[in-house]
Amino acid sequence: MKIIKTVGVAGAGKMGSAIAQKFAQEGFNVILLDREMKFVENGIKSIKDVLDEGVARRIFSEEKVKSILANITPSNILKDFKKCDIIIEAIFEDYEVKTALFRDIDAVVSSDVILATNTSSFSVTELAESVSHPERFVGLHYFYHAAKNRLVEIIPGKHTSEETINSVKLFCILSGKDQITCKDSYGFVVNRFFVPWLNESVKLLEEGYATPYQIDKVCEKVFSIGMGPFALMNATGVPIAYHSQKTLERFGNSYIVSELLKTQTESNKPWLIEECRDEISSEKYEIIKSRMLGIVFFVSSQLLDEKVCSAIEINRGARIGLKWRRGPIELMSRTGEEIVKELISGVCKLYDEAIPDSVGSNYWTMDYISTYSSGKNAVITLSKPEDMNALNEVIVKDINDKFKDAEENPNTENIFITGSGKAFVAGADIKFFVENIKSNSLDKIQEFTEFGQNVLYTIDNSKKKVIAVINGLTLGGGLELALCSDIILSFPGSVFAFPETGIGIYPGLGGTQRTQKRIGKALTKYLIYTGNMLTAEEALKIGLIDGIILPEQMFGLFEGKVNIENLLKPKPESDKKYTLLSDYFAGHTVKEILDNQVTEIQDPILKLINKIKQKAPLALYTSEKLIDEERGPESELEHLKYIFSTKDALLGLTSIGKKVQYNGN
Repeated sequence: MKIIKTVGVAGAGKMGSAIAQKFAQEGFNVILLDREMKFVENGIKSIKDVLDEGVARRIFSEEKVKSILANITPSNILKDFKKCDIIIEAIFEDYEVKTALFRDIDAVVSSDVILATNTSSFSVTELAESVSHPERFVGLHYFYHAAKNRLVEIIPGKHTSEETINSVKLFCILSGKDQITCKDSYGFVVNRFFVPWLNESVKLLEEGYATPYQIDKVCEKVFSIGMGPFALMNATGVPIAYHSQKTLERFGNSYIVSELLKTQTESNKPWLIEECRDEISSEKYEIIKSRMLGIVFFVSSQLLDEKVCSAIEINRGARIGLKWRRGPIELMSRTGEEIVKELISGVCKLYDEAIPDSVGSNYWTMDYISTYSSGKNAVITLSKPEDMNALNEVIVKDINDKFKDAEENPNTENIFITGSGKAFVAGADIKFFVENIKSNSLDKIQEFTEFGQNVLYTIDNSKKKVIAVINGLTLGGGLELALCSDIILSFPGSVFAFPETGIGIYPGLGGTQRTQKRIGKALTKYLIYTGNMLTAEEALKIGLIDGIILPEQMFGLFEGKVNIENLLKPKPESDKKYTLLSDYFAGHTVKEILDNQVTEIQDPILKLINKIKQKAPLALYTSEKLIDEERGPESELEHLKYIFSTKDALLGLTSIGKKVQYNGN
């Protein structure tokens, strides 16, 4: 597997500069190249403008911006690409120009350099014919703005090697991207249904059903999105929608470009979206809703028919790449099989198309936990990055099923648990708690937590060696899951926290119990009372984790090529800061802290006292009781209904990210 350190980006326009910015932010050396330096300078300026905006919003520091820009080398000399491990083409969508560029690049770089295209329109296999080693050629389709949008589509061509695919998958992890993989088919996954959705909105305008403003508003409501199709086309460029749709016309009548979209593109003007106070009739509302849902459902079903990708990848593409609150598969499941068939039939009748075979609930199954075996190792990956792998009823059941399968396999000795995306597990699904509190269904919360505890008990007491590989954000239930492992290894950039007392509740999946077995009562109180986030380095320092692993070592570890023992660190020596914290929390009760009975004024204690006073007091008292009594994870179930019935719990759970004042009731 090729480890990528230096990236070449060919094309310094909007997309190329955004791609280069993302790689530079993630610490890669980047060569940003275009045919003239003035284009490269414009690209660098656009990167700097975005970074300066980040400074104004306190996302970046001035020093960070300098280091990001220092990672980018501007160039207009093709031979500079010789230094690269991968080169990504991001120029305009012209087939002849792209193939000519790849021929030129191929002539100057070595045979082991990976060549990738960011095309949204052309066949990866056909583009690969322009290079001497098509096995190292692959599609990497990024989404604008590529420095902010986490989605990338990986598209292997007909001749792309397995080594190239695995190398770019690792590269996507290292560059902070959430990936979906699909067959080399025009439009790939997202554009295949998204661009026809845009085109259909123009057809509705052309047919006189409503204004752009009204169509946008209907779509915003139906799809739970922030911008409708006309506003989106104005934001990304009307010609992009037109040219993308032209490449899809080969798929049938429903894909034919709207004449109005062609005219608007030729005018080189954005859509005029004037606010309209006239209410759209219920009849026209239903027509717009049916057509817009119908086209998405129709194309998504075609994708499943053609086995371009799985249901989960269609859904994930919309959730992450387009920021849809629900993806096409979720929308079909919520709409119901009978109505979905009616909507698809309506589209097929309108355009004289064949109804896809893959229509029905049996085609809409989405597996959020992936597994594979390599020798004596089984790997379980939580794979719902669009929701930060948050634990809900479905996810916990799937973890249980997949873990039992691995445990019952006589050939398996080690079971690895990891996550995908930027989180290992970012806690439990808050919406589940809020919905059941508001509907006075606390029994459901109790049942969910009891089942979760049983699943974690199974993991904790497994006869196999269980290793958690922490890939990112690990909060609440995620940390409780990790603590059931025999060994916890972490990527360097991961963070750990118990945020529960800050949202009115307490850790209920063993957090008050298993944590203290690793780091003791006092530091457990510190973590749970304050909700402070620990870096991987800090977690290692106090013994919460056992070692730090580089992302590029992970696959070798899973395949048995990296020795686990070599990654483990010896028990940490006492640290002045954490000795101070341990002594403090061992010697003071929650009541003393909240009642101002504490006289210490030295940092970091004073800041911690003020922070604890902002937490929910009932959650703090309950956490203290559970930690002190140390009666095992099941003791946490005894106080569950009580804590979720408090006003503080509802306030905290419905105010995530906001500063609140708890009243202790």
